[in-house]
Amino acid sequence: MWSRVAVLAGLLAGVAVAALVLGGVLLLAPEPVSSPTPVPTIVASPRPSEPSAPDTPPPPTVAPSIVGGEGALFHIGEPALPLVVPQVGGGTIDLAALRGQPVWVTFMGTYCPPCYEEFPVMSRFAAQHEEDELVVLAIDVREDEGTVATFAREIGAIFPMGLDADGSVAREWGAVALPVHFWVDSEGVIRDGALGGIGPDVMARGLRTIMPGAIVEP
Repeated sequence: MWSRVAVLAGLLAGVAVAALVLGGVLLLAPEPVSSPTPVPTIVASPRPSEPSAPDTPPPPTVAPSIVGGEGALFHIGEPALPLVVPQVGGGTIDLAALRGQPVWVTFMGTYCPPCYEEFPVMSRFAAQHEEDELVVLAIDVREDEGTVATFAREIGAIFPMGLDADGSVAREWGAVALPVHFWVDSEGVIRDGALGGIGPDVMARGLRTIMPGAIVEP
C-alpha cells in the first residue's frame, strides 16, 4: 500500500519538475521577431515634358518719371516766361522783342563740360538758319561777365550771350540742370525742350518744331 503511494507521489513530483523546467525554458526563450510587412513602393509616373517658355526679353527699364512728364518739365505748349537780362558786351537781351522769330534759348555755365561740346554745333545751326531768322540765345547762370566773355571767345560762339547773375531767370524757367534747352516759336510758345548733353539729332528735332517750313539736317 505504502509502496504504491510512494511510487505515485514520485511520478507526480517528476511531472511537476518537468512542468517547471518546461515553463522556465519557455520564459527564457527569446520572442520570435516578426518580419515587418513590406511597404509597397510607389513609383511616380514621369510627367510629360512641358514646352519651355520662349526666350522673352526683360521688360524695358523705365527711368524715374518726372511729375507731369516732359511737357511739364519744359513747359511745352505754354507761352515762354519773360526773359530780360544784360548781354555780354553791352546791351540787353529781351525775349519779347524777338516775337515773330524762332528762338532757341539755352541756360548754361562755362564750367559744364557739355557746353564745350554743344556750342560749336549750336553756332553751326545758327549760321545755317540765319535766313530763317533763327535766333540762338545762351544765358549764363551766376557767373561774371569777364568769365563768360572769355568762354565765348575761346569757344567761338557767334550768337548773343546773356547774364543771369542771381539765377532768378533760370529758376522761373525751371532750368533744373545746366545746360538746358528751350525752343520757342515765333508766337512765343515753347515747342520743345531738352536737358544738356545732347547731339545734333536732338537739336535738329527741336529746331523743326519752331521752324516747320525749314529743312533742318543734324
